[in-house]
Amino acid sequence: MQFLQKIESKNAPAPVGAYSPAVKLGDFMYMSGQLGLDPKTNELVEGGVAAQTKQAMDNIRAILNEVGLDMHHIVKTTILLADINDFSAVNDVYGDYFTDVFPARSAFQVAALPKGAAVEIECMVIDTLVYERQAQQAQGGCDGCGDDCSDGCGCGGC
Repeated sequence: MQFLQKIESKNAPAPVGAYSPAVKLGDFMYMSGQLGLDPKTNELVEGGVAAQTKQAMDNIRAILNEVGLDMHHIVKTTILLADINDFSAVNDVYGDYFTDVFPARSAFQVAALPKGAAVEIECMVIDTLVYERQAQQAQGGCDGCGDDCSDGCGCGGC
């Protein structure tokens, strides 16, 4: 029996080596570092570190969405930078992807990143969907679409 599940998305770049974009074990998901690669070309997007950060974050979201999760399920990120002086530009873009409670985070300058990237971002994720649904039901049911969701509407509200 295989407990470890490989997670990948056609809306995120294919791996550039011998690794899975993400692996999920129970409620825990570990995402490999995401570069600012265009999923269609597997090449770095143009526009510098801000554009690469935006694309890396979009790639993260695409992988999360494959299992019905979103950015608020991320509990920890690690940001790797080719130049620590880019931290402010990365932080400006990164901050737009989260609301209220930001994930724990660390950031480091490294000697080099794959494909000459300016930034790479990896994540640890907790799938709390079961608990979110239980909390919604305890508060009187679904508030996502007004339905009981028994038809599989996918609203995520219950």
